[in-house]
Amino acid sequence: MYFSLEKNGLDIQTFAEFTNGHAPLSNETFPLAYGISTDSRTAKPGDVFFALRGENFDGHRFMEAAQKAGCVFAVAEYIPEHCTLPCILVDDTTKALGAFARAYKKIFHPLTLAVTGSVGKTTSKQFIFSVLNTVFPTNVTKGNFNNEIGLPLTLLNLNADHRALLLEMGMNHKGEISYLSQLAEPDIAVITNIGSAHLENLGSREGIRDAKAEIAEGMSKGGILILNGDEPLLENLRTEGLTKIYIGMKNENATYLAKNIRMGDAHMLFDIALHGTEILTDIRINAIGKHNIYNALIGAVCGMLLGISEENIRKGLLSFVPADMRQSISQQNGMTIIEDCYNASPESMRAGLDVLLHTAKTGNLRPVAVLGDMRELGSISEQAHRSVGAYTAEIGISLLFTFGKDAALIAKGAEEAGMPAEKILTAEDTENPEEAVRLLKTVLQEGDAVLFKASRAVALERLIRLL
Repeated sequence: MYFSLEKNGLDIQTFAEFTNGHAPLSNETFPLAYGISTDSRTAKPGDVFFALRGENFDGHRFMEAAQKAGCVFAVAEYIPEHCTLPCILVDDTTKALGAFARAYKKIFHPLTLAVTGSVGKTTSKQFIFSVLNTVFPTNVTKGNFNNEIGLPLTLLNLNADHRALLLEMGMNHKGEISYLSQLAEPDIAVITNIGSAHLENLGSREGIRDAKAEIAEGMSKGGILILNGDEPLLENLRTEGLTKIYIGMKNENATYLAKNIRMGDAHMLFDIALHGTEILTDIRINAIGKHNIYNALIGAVCGMLLGISEENIRKGLLSFVPADMRQSISQQNGMTIIEDCYNASPESMRAGLDVLLHTAKTGNLRPVAVLGDMRELGSISEQAHRSVGAYTAEIGISLLFTFGKDAALIAKGAEEAGMPAEKILTAEDTENPEEAVRLLKTVLQEGDAVLFKASRAVALERLIRLL
C-alpha cells in the first residue's frame, strides 16, 4: 500500500516516532519509505514491512522475503537470526501499526464517522457513504477491514482529497472497539442495535451493549452519538460530553422517527419526523425489508447533521448499493436468488426471511429458505436456532433446507412448530457442499425465490456457485 505522501517519502526516524519504536543507532543514511506492507508476497520496492504476529502466523519469518521484494526497513518485535534488514523495534507490531495510522490520520484532519452494532453496521455504513459522498469525497472501510489490522490500513488509505473518513468497527471481545475508537477519534459515531452475536464471548446482551458502547471512548467532548431508539438497552446509555441522538421506527420519543413506511416490489418509501414534526416525505431506497429503514434513516440523519441538502440526501440514498453477499438479489436457472451469506444472527435471520416472503408474494414465487449455522451465540445457540425454525413455519415458508450441525436445530424447530417433515431437508456436513447441492437440486424448481443465509464461517455462498 502506497500512502499519499509518496512523493516525499518518510524517513526511518519519522516511522520510529509514529510507531513509538526505536530506530537503529547508526550514522548510516537509510532510504526513505514510500509505502507499507503487511504481506511479503505483495511488498513493493520502497515499502516498510510490518512484521505482524497472530495465533497462526508470524511475519518475522518473512522479513528476508520482504527485503528481497525491496522493503527498505521493517517494524518488528525482534530481529531474526541472519536478518540484515534495518529494523525499528517495538513491543507489539500490531499496536505499532495502529499508532502509525493514528499519527498519519492527524496529518489530514478528516471529518470522521464510525459505525458499530450487532446487525446492519455494514449496510448502515454503505447508506452513510452514499449520502456523504455526494458532497464530501470519503475514504470508507472496504470489505471486512474493521478490526485492529484492517482499520489502521483504512486510515492509511487517506489522502489530501478526502474530506471525510467513514469507518466500520467490528469486535469479538471486550476492549476491541475501545482500541479502534481511540485510533479513529470519531466526530460522529453510530450504534445500530444490540443483538445476540458474540454472546459466547460477552455473556449477555448487556455485555454486548457495553462492548459496542466503547465506540464513544475515542470521541472528544461535543461529539455526536447516534443510537437506536427502539432498543431498550440503549435507552439510558451514559455518555459524558456527547450529544445523543436517537433514531427509530416505533419509539415516538426518538429524535428522528421513520413513519408511513411502505414496501414496493423492490423498494421502500418512508417519511422522517424530527421531534414529532414531519420534515421529509417519500424518501425512497432501492432495498426491501423494514430493517433497511433503520440503516437508511441513519444515513439520512448523518446527512442532515452535516448540512447536506435534501436533494443530495435523496440522491445518495437512491444510489445505495449493498455490499457483497448482503441481500443481493439475482436470477439463476429460473429462480430468484437472495444471497445474504455474510453473517447471521436470530435477528437478521428473521429480517431475511421477511424479505424472502415479500419477494415471493410480489412475484408469485414459492419461498424457499436455505439456512446455515449461526455462530458465536453461546448458551442461547440451541434455543436461537429452534426459534428461527419456528419462525419459518409461522410465516409460511414452503420449503426449508438447513446446512450444518447447528442449523439442523432450525429444522427441528420448524417441524415442532408445524412445518410438515416432507418440506424440510438437512445437510449437516459443511465440508461437503457438493452433496448438499445434489440434495438441494432434487427439490428446487423454476419459479422459486430462494434465500441463502448463514454466518460467514459457513461460506454458504458455495452452494449458490454450485447450483
